[in-house]
Amino acid sequence: MRSPSRRVLVVDDHNDVADMQASLLRLCGYEVCTAYDGASALRMAEAFRPDVVFLDVMMPGMDGCEVSRRLRQLDSHIRIVALTALMPRALDNDADFDGYIAKPATAREVVAAVEGPVVPPSGVRGSRDEGDEEE
Repeated sequence: MRSPSRRVLVVDDHNDVADMQASLLRLCGYEVCTAYDGASALRMAEAFRPDVVFLDVMMPGMDGCEVSRRLRQLDSHIRIVALTALMPRALDNDADFDGYIAKPATAREVVAAVEGPVVPPSGVRGSRDEGDEEE
């Protein structure tokens, strides 16, 4: 069951990627804002109060790992999903992502990450999904 009232923040330094993902989410009935850099993402998150954040990891200036740490300080209940071409093990160990989606993401993966469990970034110490152990 979809929760159209969910608020989603999409953060990517590639404007076309962020805008396309935001358009998809709006078509699904979500309230969506976009940011194109880390500093803007933090300002937007404070004003918009998203339920879910899709966060590119490799951005100039403040990268997605730093943004995730600062978002957690803002609101510990935000679901933060890394949306990146990096492998999960390459993510900063101090980052605090709830999940990981590899780029290019499908529409199904993006909508599923808003609504339900996400693939935890195993091997990332900051992963909030307790009980996931390396095999």
